[in-house]
Amino acid sequence: MTAVINIELNDKGLGMLAGLIACGLIVIGAGKGIGNLAGKATEAISRQPEAGGRIFTAMLVAASFIEGIALFALVICLVAILFG
Repeated sequence: MTAVINIELNDKGLGMLAGLIACGLIVIGAGKGIGNLAGKATEAISRQPEAGGRIFTAMLVAASFIEGIALFALVICLVAILFG
């Protein structure tokens, strides 16, 4: 007796795959952006310690913008996966 596994890749499956890949790319991009931001802020604070407070505040604002955009994009991808 042999078992046959039939896997169909239809439009819904391709849409889900594309949405999941997009979610992964969004997370990677946001992580890269925040890592780059934190590295440059640390570099700037080490060069000019007296401006550390202003640099840190600007870094937090920019990081929140990056996180907001990433969250918005993830919601769009998840909606596309669930309802697409």
